[in-house]
Amino acid sequence: MPEHSLFTSFFLIFSGAAVLASFALYTRQPLLVAYIVLGALLGPTGFAAVNDTSLLSDIAHIGIIFLLFLLGLDMQPSHLLHMLKKATLVALISSMLFLALGYVITLAFGFTHIEALVVGSAMMFSSTIIGIKLLPTTVLHHKHTGELVVGLLLLQDVIAILVLLLLNSGGGESPGLGFLKSMLALPTLVVAAWAAVRYIILPLLTRFDRFHEYIFLVAIGWCLGMAEAAEFAGLSAEMGAFIGGVTLATSPISQYIATSLKPLRDFFLILFFFSVGASFNLGLLGEILIPAVVMTLAILVFKPLVFRGLLARISENSDTGWEIGFRLGQISEFSLLIAYLAFASQLIGTQASHLIQATAILSFLLSTYIVIFRYPTPIAIKDSLRRD
Repeated sequence: MPEHSLFTSFFLIFSGAAVLASFALYTRQPLLVAYIVLGALLGPTGFAAVNDTSLLSDIAHIGIIFLLFLLGLDMQPSHLLHMLKKATLVALISSMLFLALGYVITLAFGFTHIEALVVGSAMMFSSTIIGIKLLPTTVLHHKHTGELVVGLLLLQDVIAILVLLLLNSGGGESPGLGFLKSMLALPTLVVAAWAAVRYIILPLLTRFDRFHEYIFLVAIGWCLGMAEAAEFAGLSAEMGAFIGGVTLATSPISQYIATSLKPLRDFFLILFFFSVGASFNLGLLGEILIPAVVMTLAILVFKPLVFRGLLARISENSDTGWEIGFRLGQISEFSLLIAYLAFASQLIGTQASHLIQATAILSFLLSTYIVIFRYPTPIAIKDSLRRD
């Protein structure tokens, strides 16, 4: 993409986002909606003002990496381990139920068994971006609800990585070997990250803590370095960034790093939501609109019910179960990745791929509306619910 074209794309995206965000705030709509709608309007199947959505999507992916890194900085390892133990059974059972729901609905609309299985697997996960973005910092730091949401999302991310590994094993050398490599990579990466932080990163930050620019650079380098190391090991970049954040979380400097990186994260997340809207082919909307609406409504109703029921079995109260269910009542960025990868591997056709994409966009939008009108969030419409 030529340099001037990239500049023009950024101008259109951020100027357009500012205009639509102003309109959204005046009409009391969530800002995420404005970014997705702008992507659909300016993307290749809209006014085609921004055509190279793959480049923007790659850039936007950095926003997810920063989001997970900052999330890791806010998690104490001891609390995280306790919550993961508690939420494991809930994550596994709920994922199987969501897989079955997606499979049955997709099959009912005449798709093949393989397509139904892929679409069902895409329904298993909830959006890390939506889930964390709509959690106020106070909830994340001090409340049990935030810890449970984070624990469930992390376990879903692990399951998502397994699904992606299976999809990737369709071709190539030895599927079993690649899978085993990735499973061994996780503990190895955690131990290596812990050692690097203890013996290299923290001594450097302690010695040069007066130079704020240096801390900023080391934090970005560590975040992206861990993301790259995780991808090299066959895991996801997001998981590497999260591990990088958690290993730094016990350091007193972690909160300074978290605060300084938030504007950078928001910059990239605007690009992420824009690319979600821009990558959708509006021309296929008529063909998959009804199944996408049915799937979205089923997800919005079924996910809160399932989480409420399963969390009650591990002694969580009813209000907490409902809140977590509604906060996780959408599908995930991983679902989009599953759609792209399965389509590239010719496991599913164009319609099935766009069914996943349409369900992702609709569930992003509708679940955001539900959460911001019912629960405390940083972007709540009512002042009484707005929590930073």
